[in-house]
Amino acid sequence: MFIYLSKKIAIPNNIQLSVISWNKAEGFIACGGDDGLLKVLKLEAPDDQKIKGLAAASNLSMNQTLEGHSGRIQVITWNQIHQKLTTSDQDGLIIVWMLYKGSWYEEMINNRNKSVVTGMAWNSEGEKICIVYEDGAVIVGSVDGNRIWGKELKGQSFTGVEWSPDGNVLLFSIGTGEVHLYDSQGEFLNKMIIMCHGQNSTGYVRIVNLRWYNGRFGYIEPECPSLFVCYEDGKVQIMRSESDDKPVIIDAGMAVSDCQWNHNGTMLAVAGNINAAQSGEKDCNAVMFFSPFGDHVRTLKVPGRQLASVAWEGRSLRLSLAVDSFIYFANIRPDYKWCYFLNTVVYTYLSPGKADYNVIFWDVKNNEKYHKPSPIVLAMAASDEHCCILVRKDDQDLKFGMMLCNAIGTPVDSRYTDVELRYVTMTKTHVFAASRESFFVWHYHTPKGISARDIATTQSDDQKTKERVYHVDDMISGVETSRHYERQAARKHTNDPITCLASHETMLLIARESGVVQVYMLPQLIFSNRYTVECRPQKIAVNCDATRISLIDVTGILYFFDLERNDPEKGKRAGELVKFERKDVWDLIWAEDNADMCALMEKTRMLVFRNLDPEEPVASSGYLCRFKDLEVTTVQLDEVLIRPDRPHPKLVAQLESKAMRDTKEILENTGLKEAQEFVEENPHPRLWRLIGEAALEMLETEVAETAFVRCKDYPAIQFAKRLNNISSENIKQAEVLAYFGEFEDSEKAFLDADRRDLAIDLHRKMGNWFRVVQLLKTGVGGDDMLMHIALNKIGDFYADNLKWDQAAKYYEQVNQNEERLCKCYYLMEDYQKLEELVENIAENHKALPEIAKMFASVGLCEPAVKAYQKCHKDKEAVEVCMYLNNWRYAVELARTTNIQDTGSYLAKYAQYLLSKNKRIQAIELFRKAGYFLEAAKLLFQLTDLEVKKGSKPMRIKKMYVLAALMVQQHNEKMMNAKGKGLGQKSSVMLGLMEAENQSALGDLRVLDNAWKGAEAYHFFLLAQRQLYEGARDAAMKTALHLRDYETILPLADVYSLLALSSCANSAFSTTSKAFIRLESLPDATPEERQAYEDLAMEIFMKYSPKDSKSNRAECIHCETMIPDWVTICPSCGTRFPSCIASGRPIMDPNQAWECPTCKHQAFESEITVRQTCPLCHAPVYAAE
Repeated sequence: MFIYLSKKIAIPNNIQLSVISWNKAEGFIACGGDDGLLKVLKLEAPDDQKIKGLAAASNLSMNQTLEGHSGRIQVITWNQIHQKLTTSDQDGLIIVWMLYKGSWYEEMINNRNKSVVTGMAWNSEGEKICIVYEDGAVIVGSVDGNRIWGKELKGQSFTGVEWSPDGNVLLFSIGTGEVHLYDSQGEFLNKMIIMCHGQNSTGYVRIVNLRWYNGRFGYIEPECPSLFVCYEDGKVQIMRSESDDKPVIIDAGMAVSDCQWNHNGTMLAVAGNINAAQSGEKDCNAVMFFSPFGDHVRTLKVPGRQLASVAWEGRSLRLSLAVDSFIYFANIRPDYKWCYFLNTVVYTYLSPGKADYNVIFWDVKNNEKYHKPSPIVLAMAASDEHCCILVRKDDQDLKFGMMLCNAIGTPVDSRYTDVELRYVTMTKTHVFAASRESFFVWHYHTPKGISARDIATTQSDDQKTKERVYHVDDMISGVETSRHYERQAARKHTNDPITCLASHETMLLIARESGVVQVYMLPQLIFSNRYTVECRPQKIAVNCDATRISLIDVTGILYFFDLERNDPEKGKRAGELVKFERKDVWDLIWAEDNADMCALMEKTRMLVFRNLDPEEPVASSGYLCRFKDLEVTTVQLDEVLIRPDRPHPKLVAQLESKAMRDTKEILENTGLKEAQEFVEENPHPRLWRLIGEAALEMLETEVAETAFVRCKDYPAIQFAKRLNNISSENIKQAEVLAYFGEFEDSEKAFLDADRRDLAIDLHRKMGNWFRVVQLLKTGVGGDDMLMHIALNKIGDFYADNLKWDQAAKYYEQVNQNEERLCKCYYLMEDYQKLEELVENIAENHKALPEIAKMFASVGLCEPAVKAYQKCHKDKEAVEVCMYLNNWRYAVELARTTNIQDTGSYLAKYAQYLLSKNKRIQAIELFRKAGYFLEAAKLLFQLTDLEVKKGSKPMRIKKMYVLAALMVQQHNEKMMNAKGKGLGQKSSVMLGLMEAENQSALGDLRVLDNAWKGAEAYHFFLLAQRQLYEGARDAAMKTALHLRDYETILPLADVYSLLALSSCANSAFSTTSKAFIRLESLPDATPEERQAYEDLAMEIFMKYSPKDSKSNRAECIHCETMIPDWVTICPSCGTRFPSCIASGRPIMDPNQAWECPTCKHQAFESEITVRQTCPLCHAPVYAAE
């Protein structure tokens, strides 16, 4: 931060000023003094002025004297929200002023006539005002003049008042030096703890001011101190809240008259008088500036006898001081956290209500901005293509970090340490960051600069050699030290702390508080030399060849120092201070291409020095970004930070040096020859380039070539030589216009010379393909190849901007452009056109595989297969079918294309599904692929699991039916396959051959007993249904049939159902047999057996174990009368099929109906009333 006095306004009649206040919203300045003097001033710069910022000429746009007071003005306060001015004098008269049509008028008057007003304060919303009097009276009123409440606190003498930011607490300063806290209704809360005078202080010290920053513009840190209490003896207590027990204590060491926060709470101005006994000089007025954490930043000495009051401007760029009968204005140049590289300005700002900083990377050339949130930013520096930002993270052990970022704000690398970093500088290869006692060296690598050897190096080894911490007092010899020593050195105290850093590719410069400058040679980092300058450096910089350094001290005095060097004429020269000194300097930058040139900011003007000789100054208040080619790039950071998220490109300016301006003036007013002579006397590559460009405009090609040779611009030399070979003056003029970027005029000149081909070639080189197409269409004839290229380029332009429909329109106009078209159709999701493209494209076209992948990515199987088949990639076609789970299609393709390893793909996928416990998906996979036997086996396994889980019988039956149908499909498939090769062989032989081909006994079991499980659960459900319907005899006969399925059904269920149905049918003999089996079940528990015995005893105590009736039927083979429920004739051994509808045996085949699907039989009389097969539920009409 740099501050200097810039303006002085005298008050008429030498009336002494007592108070001054600056309206931060509108810029009005109110000042009051003796004899009721009250004036409102306003400093403004004209809107049409080219120069912006502090350098702009500011005039008094308002100078109004307000009449109404007669006594000395003591208190002035602004209501910035409602634009009201409240003033009070020594007689207790209070006047509220309002702005009307550009002038201030009296709105309200209040005179208590009992005491003097000692303090007034508006709350942060501007709705309430609190007024305190010397006799202890307090009044709180509204903005419209109504009284809200009032109190008289006897025995108290108030000296000031302040609201808390939320408006809930009132702070009163008492004449005894205490601060009392009241709520917004006037109820006493407690006393503030005052620690700045210690516990043993005697006597009272008056409180000069009491202010609480309301956080409107954010806080520089979380928990940042924002409330201060300032005493007359120079003691200041800064607190985070009204109850803070660890406040920041400041001793300014002077008699304080006023103290004020700046607009965002980052700087505290303490104004007063320094006693001669304390300063060692004569008495003087001064303003001391402190950070919220108590760090002394700067001191401004002010002339005059009595400094009465101080006020900040709205953006804290100026300070107004009431001194005697004058108003002094001081300009402030803040130390913004910013840097510049690659046409990018990097800066930070705070957002209200957010803890993080906002870092903006502003590309000033393209006016593009990249916002990056960041932890607390401490400093930043830039070099070449990167910048380094010092940050602090309080939520981690290693709090201080260095973030290496590129020009769009992307972090490239970072390092963290526990060293409290404050300063940073960098080169193309190193970052140097320093605390007050030590400095951190980081040899960084950017991604494009990393070699294969660097990649092979481990991270731990890399960090050991590329990161080091050194103490500033150590004599570094290049020998590596231990990590333990470095950690100890980083914390060692020094009596001469570091104040600033600078670096060059060959050296590191560290400036210390005493004026010592230490030089270290790079890249080994070896201590080289130590120089002493009688100043306290604030900024240090080194020129482009590392022969001279510049130092700016805390008072703004600039020094130059020549470093030790080897002079060819004088031998080795020691470092020496140059006899040169400039005051009020706050920024300096060395030229990148001339070691003897630099640009500096002195107050509100920029000066360029060549060999220590100044050129004519230029009015500016911008910060220096770059000095190259006799042009200084500046940025108006003050204006940028007004709207930090929307900076205007005009805030970055290119200021020319005097040599550049003079050369241009000679070229305009005198001539090329005189300008050439001037540049001969003041040679510089940029000036020779200027001569060369002017010569080109005049078509003086020989002069241009000579000038370009002097500035070593090889492309320009070649261009000048090419112009020499052109005979037509018109074409020469057109080429020159194109060289200077005036392409429209150049095209017109080519067309006037009837050289449409050169105009087309011009736009082709510039990439203006739209104009190329227009010129090709308007001319006679044309180059078809160039037209195709142009159309493709236009299509590429639309594709790059994601306008795929427009790109496709241009691609369609060109033949053999399938690769670009397919991408457009795919991204447009126009799959119909993509299919048409496949139909029209030639076989084996290189775009076909890519189109097939596009179809596959959206699940379109058939178009993908067509695309693969058209380029004869059959294997990929099968793989895409399997990828999209179209396994039947995959198998058909595999068979038609003779691909043999489809089964392996199928097995792998099925194994994967089974490993994920996805049995259903695996079954569906085998079924769709035509591997019915494998699907059936998995389904049988799944059904067995369902049986163990005790699932519902209907669900189990359905699963068995589905598995049996799959087995049946497998048999039919195999019979068809064998039948094609065996001609007229019988189906029985086919079945035997199939059985022989099975590789496992499990497969035979599945084939033989495919329907047995379905039959078992079908008859089990049928018996229960018959029993519930009252068909007790039919239920018993069906239950008797269940005995054939003891290996499938639970025995307890089978014989329990049989016992129940036979008992209901009065067939107690059958019931007795069923109970015998139940009691002998191997899995039955003793309790269950006892229950069976008890139930059997209860039944057979009432009924004899005999069947009441027994229907008999005749066996059609041996004519023996047998029970009508038996399925095998005892005499001849004939097996009778069971009716799947009623459960009864079918003894007469002529009465039977056979299901065409499951091949099971039922009585025709039972089927006539049904639509589907009772077992497999296939339609009955399928039998036709």
